[in-house]
Amino acid sequence: MEPLGPFAPALELAAALRAREISAVELLDSCLAAVDELNPELNAVTWRNDDEARAIAAEADRRLGDGDAAPFLGVPMPIKDLTPVAGWPVTFGSHGAPEGPSEQSELVVDALVEAGFVLCGRTNTPAFGVITAAENSRYGISRNPWDTDRSPGGSSGGAAAAVAGGMFPIAHANDGGGSIRIPASYCGLVGLKPSRGRVPRLTQSWLGAVVEGVVTRTVADSAAVLDTIARFDRLAWYNAPAPARPFSEDTHAAPGQLRIGLMASAPLGIPTDEACVAAARATAVALEGLGHVVEEVEVPTISEEMIPSFIVLTQGGLADYEGVDWSAVEPHIAHQRKLSSEIGAYDYVLAARTLELLSRQEVARWGRDFDVLVTPTSAILPPQAGAILAAQHAAPEAPVLDVVASVSFTAFGNVTGLPAVSLPLHRTDADVPVGVQLTGAPWDEATLIRLSAQLEQALPWAERRPALSGIA
Repeated sequence: MEPLGPFAPALELAAALRAREISAVELLDSCLAAVDELNPELNAVTWRNDDEARAIAAEADRRLGDGDAAPFLGVPMPIKDLTPVAGWPVTFGSHGAPEGPSEQSELVVDALVEAGFVLCGRTNTPAFGVITAAENSRYGISRNPWDTDRSPGGSSGGAAAAVAGGMFPIAHANDGGGSIRIPASYCGLVGLKPSRGRVPRLTQSWLGAVVEGVVTRTVADSAAVLDTIARFDRLAWYNAPAPARPFSEDTHAAPGQLRIGLMASAPLGIPTDEACVAAARATAVALEGLGHVVEEVEVPTISEEMIPSFIVLTQGGLADYEGVDWSAVEPHIAHQRKLSSEIGAYDYVLAARTLELLSRQEVARWGRDFDVLVTPTSAILPPQAGAILAAQHAAPEAPVLDVVASVSFTAFGNVTGLPAVSLPLHRTDADVPVGVQLTGAPWDEATLIRLSAQLEQALPWAERRPALSGIA
């Protein structure tokens, strides 16, 4: 039996902590030792707070001894370097970052603390999260534990590399165009993007397209964390409808027979890697074997109408970052900042209106034509580490083709607000992970979780380990 440590699921570790089979301090030290060993090669963790984290872990041990029932009490978790934590620095992966610690935490951080997680350190991200690789001029290039010549993706690439490599059992992530799901796909993890309005944020970045979550090894961990961070926020402008029951209960429920729409190739003629196509098609075959009805469909997950309007939203989203020295940012960020200053109120409102009308038209297909859409998560395999940043710096004003291919299936979920999950259902002959994405109906994470749990039981993945970990 594998010893308890960073490779164990977070729920399993939480249960072991409550049973006093391991202490929170011992577990944290195990994670930090793995960071010491692996981070020089993976460059996933960019900032550490070891002394503070050990004090929090020691307090967690005291609380555990008193019978505290916080669901993840004592489980370590790093926070992505785009998300403020009160008292911590936040750099947004940029030399232009504000000085000094943040005064206020993002709401998801408060929820994670309330759930008992021991927050320990920050994970790497591209500057301001705008490209799909955890690469920046300030901290350098993060690498994929399955093949260190490849990227772990982005923008939550440091988080995914830290979990896949065995530094932590779970990591905070967020997603504005695929930033949870793409790294999950590239690193062989589960990446659940909640619905718009499901997890409260201080402000609705990119009109609510940006959502908070985690990367994990199991569906159960993702569902249980969603139960802790999804809540009604009476101060928010928008809230998702409350679920019928805790999401964790859906991991034990049968999904029933579903109508599955299959789209194995990207729209707009974007080349889709054969392994990504094969992953989606193999999943469709497995779903048919589980009793579901599969039919090929075409959905404009990326379109000539959507792209320019979504770019307007992302450029305008640079206003979300306070205290930035824009003269010190990377060339492509400076270019986007310049364009954002030229966007008028009319342009922004028109872009938002265009996306909302497109969303209304396409979302109507869920429940009418199919219940769940199955696609590859990305149209490409993990790209060469450093390649995306180099291409973006070479032409700051131009889109990088690998970025477009990476988001060709995922950005649709952010625009529409639909829940979606990437599952590690496929690998290449060279053992490179290939994720498959399931996109569900509006606010229907429950069906996605039931279907994902069914696939996880039929095609288990949690015991896979990259060679870098030293564990077969």
